[in-house]
Amino acid sequence: MIISAFSMVRNATKLYYPIKASIESILPIVDEFIIALGDCDEDDHTLEEIEKIKSDKIKIIHTKWNIETYTNGAEYAHQTDIAKEYCKGDWLFYLQSDEVIHEKYLSPIKRRCNELLHNKAVEGLLFDYRHFWGDYWHYIVSHAWYPKEIRIIRNNPEIHSWRDAQSFRRIPDFNGNYFQKENTYKLKVAGACACVYHYGWVRPPVMMQKKRVSFETHKYGDEKAAVLFKEEPEVFNYGNLEKLCAFKATHPAVMKDFIEKFNWQYELYPHNKNIKKHKHDKLKYKMLTFFEQNILRGTQIGGFKNYELIHPHKLNR
Repeated sequence: MIISAFSMVRNATKLYYPIKASIESILPIVDEFIIALGDCDEDDHTLEEIEKIKSDKIKIIHTKWNIETYTNGAEYAHQTDIAKEYCKGDWLFYLQSDEVIHEKYLSPIKRRCNELLHNKAVEGLLFDYRHFWGDYWHYIVSHAWYPKEIRIIRNNPEIHSWRDAQSFRRIPDFNGNYFQKENTYKLKVAGACACVYHYGWVRPPVMMQKKRVSFETHKYGDEKAAVLFKEEPEVFNYGNLEKLCAFKATHPAVMKDFIEKFNWQYELYPHNKNIKKHKHDKLKYKMLTFFEQNILRGTQIGGFKNYELIHPHKLNR
């Protein structure tokens, strides 16, 4: 069994992505790690950060981003597909550069891949998500956030990154349209029995706002992004973290150096009570979340669900 890992990245150090930790977190269980490295800005040092890892498993594919052709965030999916095409494994493990796997999950993930290797009904593995917010000691559980996502897929040329690279779909006659719905198929997946630690919303407040501007620029272009952020301050306000879930467990060991750089605790408090509410703070989503967590035992009502989960008792048939 061969497991390939793949990812895409651009301006990781400039925008405060833990790219080194992300790669290192799964390197022990993969046979190769393919990275599509975009044309970074001159003041970015992503290449140097990746080279610090010093692993023969890592293969860097240098690319140029084309947000004029791949609009609305599709360039993220396009870059993901570029990396995927170089993978040779039976299973392909996709991690975005703000996603990290705890070392306690490595053996179970590899064991799961081996168990399901010959079960062709399984097209991918589904991971739980821990979404950290503001700092490393608070996380969000909300109807407004996706609780699970596909992060391991079969090495099947019909499987493509989809939309803005959050997920995957099987697209038999792919024509380059990453938002295509007609004649596309949700992947049939099994649970990975593991969790992705998502640090995409843990940055110094100034860096968080820069990352948001960068993302919206890639989606909508410079002019529309400028309008979107015209009335917003240059410093992102995370709101009241005390209302979120407290994280008291351990982070992945590879995150140690990155977490030690945390120095914006005094920028999180006190809070501006007049800020625009974040989606997870709105009454509608707070009520839905309460019902889902306390009545439905964590089952989400509706929401984005781009997969078909195979019931465990059907996996051994």
